[in-house]
Amino acid sequence: MTLPRLRPRQLAFGLATLVPLLAATAAHAQSDCELNGRGVNPANGATTAGQTGLLRCKDRATGELLREEQLQNGVTMGLVRIYEKGKLVKEHSLNAKGNLQGRAREFSPTGRVLREATYDDGQERGLVRSYHPDGKLRRVIFYPDTGSGSERASVEFTERGQLSALRCADAPTLAPVVDDAKLCGFTAGPSQVDLFDARGNLRSRLSYLAGKRVRSQSFYDNGKTAVLDETAGNQRTEQNYSSEGVKRRETVYLLVERASVRIREQAFSEKGTLVRDQRWNSAGEPIGDDSYYLNGQPNSKSAYSGSGDARVVDITEFYDSGQRAAQGRYQVVGRNRQVPIGTHQRFNEKGTLLAESSFDAKGRVTRERAWDENGELQRDDEVFEDGSRKAFSR
Repeated sequence: MTLPRLRPRQLAFGLATLVPLLAATAAHAQSDCELNGRGVNPANGATTAGQTGLLRCKDRATGELLREEQLQNGVTMGLVRIYEKGKLVKEHSLNAKGNLQGRAREFSPTGRVLREATYDDGQERGLVRSYHPDGKLRRVIFYPDTGSGSERASVEFTERGQLSALRCADAPTLAPVVDDAKLCGFTAGPSQVDLFDARGNLRSRLSYLAGKRVRSQSFYDNGKTAVLDETAGNQRTEQNYSSEGVKRRETVYLLVERASVRIREQAFSEKGTLVRDQRWNSAGEPIGDDSYYLNGQPNSKSAYSGSGDARVVDITEFYDSGQRAAQGRYQVVGRNRQVPIGTHQRFNEKGTLLAESSFDAKGRVTRERAWDENGELQRDDEVFEDGSRKAFSR
């Protein structure tokens, strides 16, 4: 006789544990089942139809118990126990629809509880606990008593008993197993929570206020800060650091309803000097973009103004001495295209005007002038649409 097939809902509890179990039972070609002391074949519904009692299945070759389940009028309903190598590894109960109902547990080969949960018609409810093989708490999750059962709060611990993960809800829910009222900042102001990896290294430091994370700091293996994320009022600031402890990037977000809008981003060199500074308005439109040489002098500055089709950007470029090198205005077309308009100029390092180009509203050059290093006009051309030119005449 073959082992009775599991219903889909029965797989919901502890699938990770059930997979090796199925692999183990697959190695046994045959099993013998009995109901109330009489041999039956669960694969043949006629042998169990309308019957009530305890169904027990054993491995034919070893005699080891594989499964016990309660039948009511031929339907699996009530307590179900699953065994591996003769030892209990799972027990749960099923309702008339075949869904998990009430308490469900998983066990280690030594008999320790590895997981325990409570179900209501297949949905996890309340606190679900998981344990390490030595019996120490591994994870606690809270599921609400109504709805789809999506988790609201959770906490995880390493085998050393150190906190490794935390998710807060809008109210404390993990007591009495875990004091998330304290961890999530519901009692005496913002909390401070340290999270560790399996080796005992500090990986991050969090701060919560009334269930909301207001600060997080992650660390490299050498203990230096990797990322610092902090919320104050309606702004969130994220800073990224190198493993040497140098800040390489800082981004500021404006918090609006359920979203966030980036309003500033700064990039820094390996030595920590500012190399780029970008700014946006609350609508996400750029308002400024400045870059810098490593010596601290400006490389370029872009200033945006106007709105809609009239939106423009004025760009000024510089030599590494700080002297202006070029300037011009562009019409902003879409997100990635800029069309030159008006008069664009280039200068030498002494500030002397060397070249000047004039553009029409479509970005076409209409006039070009050039001067020598002494400021003497060398060329003044009118430029036509086909690229040809002639000396400009008034």
